[in-house]
Amino acid sequence: MQQVKGVIARTKGAPVELVTINVPDPGLGEAVVRIQACGVCHTDLHYREGGIGDDYPYLLGHEAAGIVEAVGAEVHDLAPGDFVILNWRAVCGDCRACRRGRPWYCFATHNATQKMTLEDGTELSPALGIGAFIDKTLVAAGQCTKVDPSARPAAAGLLGCGVMAGLGAAINTGNVQRGDSVAVIGCGGVGSAAVAGARLANAARIIAVDIDDRKLSKALELGATHTVNSRERDAVEAIQALTGGFGADVVIDAVGRPETWKQAFYGRDLAGTVVLVGVPTPTMQLDLPLLDVFGRGGSLKSSWYGDCLPSRDFPMLIDLYRQGRLPLDAFVTEEIGIDDIEAAFDKMHGGDVLRSVVVF
Repeated sequence: MQQVKGVIARTKGAPVELVTINVPDPGLGEAVVRIQACGVCHTDLHYREGGIGDDYPYLLGHEAAGIVEAVGAEVHDLAPGDFVILNWRAVCGDCRACRRGRPWYCFATHNATQKMTLEDGTELSPALGIGAFIDKTLVAAGQCTKVDPSARPAAAGLLGCGVMAGLGAAINTGNVQRGDSVAVIGCGGVGSAAVAGARLANAARIIAVDIDDRKLSKALELGATHTVNSRERDAVEAIQALTGGFGADVVIDAVGRPETWKQAFYGRDLAGTVVLVGVPTPTMQLDLPLLDVFGRGGSLKSSWYGDCLPSRDFPMLIDLYRQGRLPLDAFVTEEIGIDDIEAAFDKMHGGDVLRSVVVF
């Protein structure tokens, strides 16, 4: 058992707190990881605000990279000293999705069995089964993906959630091909990563759509060929005008609202693909003529974690990063301390950052 400092959300909507946390020694199939960097993600804010559940107190943080410090029994492919990116899709290998060769859809992903606790013994709920706003965290060994240790931790850790979600929405779910036209609606961290993913897949035309010119400028840096400020122009008409009047082959909704999903639906070409990667709230409803769904054909998809398989995707993407072909550093707007997380949430609301990253 170790005592370390970590950041929790104690009650709904209350400011986060830096507290002392008990971290057990790793048990069967578990590992303790010393965190080097962890991104401040919208999901952490959703946990704080009660948008995901009410199993308080939550140990926040999940978009992280670090060094394995210790492993438990029956952990054979991980050792102390390994540099890893943490993931929340530790596949089981035995559910119906895994048995059918589709482990990225695993329905029974692993988390650590033991619980981290406050000093008084109160059990913590780690965000996405990780909890990485902490000096050291306890996870299932399968949540650790080894990558090249020369990668910058602040950049590499972003593959643990938001950047992987966007890249995967384009490459895995959207299956963007060489020469395709792609539109991305919403150019925050996830949407900008989708732009970078479309560029990586050699899309011919990449249209970034947002209401904030700052985000559109960043999208251009990451590979967009055209931008549309949808406060000033109708998004669907603009996408069609930039694609010969037809619409894009793949349209990615990185916002997750009924109005943006409809823009994606009507902004795609006939038989094109819509990818929803932005996360809706539970109360949102969609009203759409069924005949339009039938008449336009194509695919309507949701992308969960970019349909990634961490063991396959993380090492490959880190290699591309080291080769200079994937600009992960561009997503790190600022490096902050563990005491600055509440301020980072405020900056997130204002659209001032792609990612604030806590560096330990």
